[in-house]
Parts: sequence; structure tokens; C-alpha cells
Amino acid sequence: MKKSTFAMLAAAAILLALPPFLKNYGLYLLTYWLVFIIATMGLNLTVGYAGQKSLGHAAFFGIGAYTVAILMKAGLSFWIGLPAAALMCFVVGIILGFPALRVQTIYLAFATLGFNTAIWLVMRNEEWLTGGTFGINNIARPRFFGLSLESNLAYYYFALAVAVVMGALLLGLLRSPWGKAFTALRDNPIRAESLGIDTRAYTLLSFAIGAVYAGVAGAVFASLVQFIEPAPFAVSASIMMYLMVVVGGPGYFLGPVLGAAVGVVLPEWLRFAQAWYLFVFGAAVVLLMIWLPDGLLSIPDRIKARRQARAASAARAAAVVVGAGP
Repeated sequence: MKKSTFAMLAAAAILLALPPFLKNYGLYLLTYWLVFIIATMGLNLTVGYAGQKSLGHAAFFGIGAYTVAILMKAGLSFWIGLPAAALMCFVVGIILGFPALRVQTIYLAFATLGFNTAIWLVMRNEEWLTGGTFGINNIARPRFFGLSLESNLAYYYFALAVAVVMGALLLGLLRSPWGKAFTALRDNPIRAESLGIDTRAYTLLSFAIGAVYAGVAGAVFASLVQFIEPAPFAVSASIMMYLMVVVGGPGYFLGPVLGAAVGVVLPEWLRFAQAWYLFVFGAAVVLLMIWLPDGLLSIPDRIKARRQARAASAARAAAVVVGAGP
């Protein structure tokens, strides 16, 4: 964890110094990346640390965005909408966690997929609440102790601060006994239960806490784009978030940082391919999954394992030579 903390602080220092030299679109793209880092932190807890299969994360992302947008449209402050979005997602996350108590693996994935579809249909069809396909526009950016966050640079720093705070909270959670309970639940639920861990409670909490991160990300996203409609919260967005976690490295603290970069920044770099860019992006992700099934952050561990295997082979060979000597 010390390495993770150092890497996180180093990345934050770079991200503090770089933005003033970027144009508006570059700032927007970096802020968009930070939003997905926050969202996939939560999914990494659910999938990577607790071992639950969830394909409904975009629904929580949308619930957070719509909660803030609806409350701000009603005249309330963003700072009321943000905790309300987190609380709403926490409650719905617990409800979604109940199927995980009965079904696992691919069946749980399909259950969460159905949940995402149901929430998306509510967003699209309940025009009286969500605006339907017309969406909700003119979502204002907040003020922070009298300082306006209207400019792209100011809002970037706000999103960065939220990402760092949420990352620090997650790091503290993972260092606590709760974090060990989540990993025990992932590795062997039966053994975890035999050790006195309430697997039902931790299964529900893994969905609820993961949903809170998606809700906070959705709230930041709504004020970033200042207009929301159902499309960004469809099943395809959930699948992309799941890919971000898997590509970055499920169960690695900094996995969402790399995974979100692959999902958000890489497509922009591939724009030169024009009509072929989706094919190139898809092929790159497939190749990563074949060569690195545990994600990009598993590379150091794989190198270390190979070195240890070579050292063990050399030790065995030396022992054979010594045993065969006179």
C-alpha cells in the first residue's frame, strides 16, 4: 500500500502542474477521465476486491447524475445534491446486492445487467421526472466557499480534489479490517464465513459502497457536461466500466487510473484511424485481455514471479549438480 500511496501522490502532483498548459478540450478530457476514475474505484471494490460480478454500474452513475440535476433544477444547491446522490446510490446498491446472496458469477452479471436496463428505461420514459430523451439542461457548476468553479480549469481542480479524497477514503477502507474481509470474500467465501466474517453483510456493502462512488462520479459528471440524457448510462457504459477495471487490473488500487485512461484517453489517441478506430480500440483491448488477463498492473507481479521461478529452477539445478558430485 505504501507504493500505492506514493504513486498516487506523484500522479496528483503531475496532474496539478499540467492543466494550465492545456487547451479547453484537453482539460475537459482530463476531467472526464477523473470522473471515470472515481466511478471505477467503486466498481473495482465490488469486482476486484469483493469478487462480485456487476454489469450495472452505469445505472448508479446515472442515478447520481439525475439526483443532482433534479435537485438543482428544483432550486437546491449542488452541495445538497452531492450527498443526496451518494445516499440514494447507497440504498439502491444494498437492494441490488440481495441477488448476489442467491446467485453468483454469470447469473449475477445478468441480474445486474437487467437492473441497468430497468433504470435506463425509467430515465428514458419518465419524462415528468427525468425529461426523457430531451434530458435536463442548464445544470450549473457549483461554487466552493465563494469561489466559482465555472471555468474548465477550476472545475478540473475540483474533480481532481474529489478523486483524491475518494481515493484516500478507499485506501483507508482497504487497509482496515473491512478491506481484509472483502478480499477474503473474494478468495474463498466458505472459508471467510468459517472465520466469522458475515459474508451476507459484506456482499451487500460491496455493492452499496461501490454504488456510492458511481453516484459521486455521476454528480461530478452532471455539472461537468451541464446536460444529461439517458444515453451515457446505458448497458454499454456499464460494460465499458467493467472493461476499465479488468484492463487496469482488478484488485489493484491504481487499476482504475490506468483502466480509465485506456477507456477514455486511448480512443482519443486513435482518432487518426477514423472509421477504423473502434476496430483498433477493440482489438487492442482483446489483445490486452489475452496477454494480461489480470490487467496492466499485473506486469510487475508477473515479472517478479518469473524471476522467482528462474531462481528456483537454478537452485534445483545446483542441488542436482551437488547431489551428483563425488
